[in-house]
Amino acid sequence: MKKMFRILLMAALVLSLSLQAYAQTETAGQETPSELRQLYAQSAVLMDADSGRILFEKNGYEQRPMASTTKIMTLIVTLENANLDEIVTVSEYAAGMPDVQLGVRVGEQYRLEDLLYSLMLESHNDSAVAIAEHVGGSVEGFAAMMNAKARDIGCYDTYYITPNGLDAEDENGVHSTTAADLARVMRYCICQSPKREEFLKITRTNAYSFGDAEGLRNFTVGNKNAFLGMMEGALSGKTGFTNNAGYCYVGALERDGRTFIVALLACGWPNNRSYKWSDTRKLMSYGLENYQYQNVWQDVMLGNIPVENGIPESGNLQDEAYTGLRLASEEPDLKILLAEGEEVQVKTELSESLTAPVEPGMIVGSVCYYLNGTAVKAYPIEAVDAVEELTLRWCFFRTAEKFFL
Repeated sequence: MKKMFRILLMAALVLSLSLQAYAQTETAGQETPSELRQLYAQSAVLMDADSGRILFEKNGYEQRPMASTTKIMTLIVTLENANLDEIVTVSEYAAGMPDVQLGVRVGEQYRLEDLLYSLMLESHNDSAVAIAEHVGGSVEGFAAMMNAKARDIGCYDTYYITPNGLDAEDENGVHSTTAADLARVMRYCICQSPKREEFLKITRTNAYSFGDAEGLRNFTVGNKNAFLGMMEGALSGKTGFTNNAGYCYVGALERDGRTFIVALLACGWPNNRSYKWSDTRKLMSYGLENYQYQNVWQDVMLGNIPVENGIPESGNLQDEAYTGLRLASEEPDLKILLAEGEEVQVKTELSESLTAPVEPGMIVGSVCYYLNGTAVKAYPIEAVDAVEELTLRWCFFRTAEKFFL
């Protein structure tokens, strides 16, 4: 039984790896492509959004302030936890936020969804705080929700203090993230969240008009994400700037069935506003030019496996007990985004034998696909046949049966 437990534990671990593998694949130690050697950003990541695999990184795991790129987390947490028709009342604290502002006033009321357009299209800091106080009860309460979501999606080097990304520090650390984590947050927002369609709708809107709940004031906000008009297939994105963070950006692009995410931190300071667009273009173009989907599926012959201390199918103890093997699931069209020269290795993780009893469907191993030494996909191997355990009771009745017959 201990041997069987080890086999099952191994299969579970491999399957767990397959869910996280791409996100953990690093480019550290690999030669930097010539076209990416002149990036302005101090930290940068190019990610395959479909898998979460990091295709390129430059200081991608160093923590830095992230300015208003914070607001993609503010948006997704709000979308997942609130009714957008709710009415938000503006506090004195929210109204006192520094530029960039919508200009809300103490006591005014706004529909929550309208403030989300203000938040994302023009990056208004007062709207961010009004949203946070409404959804989280306080800025601190909302920050706790943001940090919890970050942990849920595997961002362990990210710490939120504010909903707008203004430079901040408390007893637990600095408001900061890494380029890798920022890309993971964007991936969650556009690919994994149950509210991804709503996220894309808001962040892709060109212009939006709304008023306060009493109809006394009217506003029109325009999308400041210039990347939406720079490259074919641009999906979403968010800019940011503070004195500590410098210019930051996170954006996504979809073309020809491929989706890439670029995250940039500390990409210049005034007067270098355009550096983030230059770096984003370089990284997106590199992904489009060098990565294509390839079908890497390989048929694996599994056959049978001996079962120790098992009753042979024939009932004759001179024979060997065994069970057939098969993949619990198959994916003959297994496509993985690869660059030229990258190859996937396939390994069968399976013990030389099993120990009875064995039940049909029992997971006994796995077939793993590896890329650059990291497991990127795993398929469980299951037993086909039941094999009962050979016991003294069975031997007794078997002997008695032969004797009396």
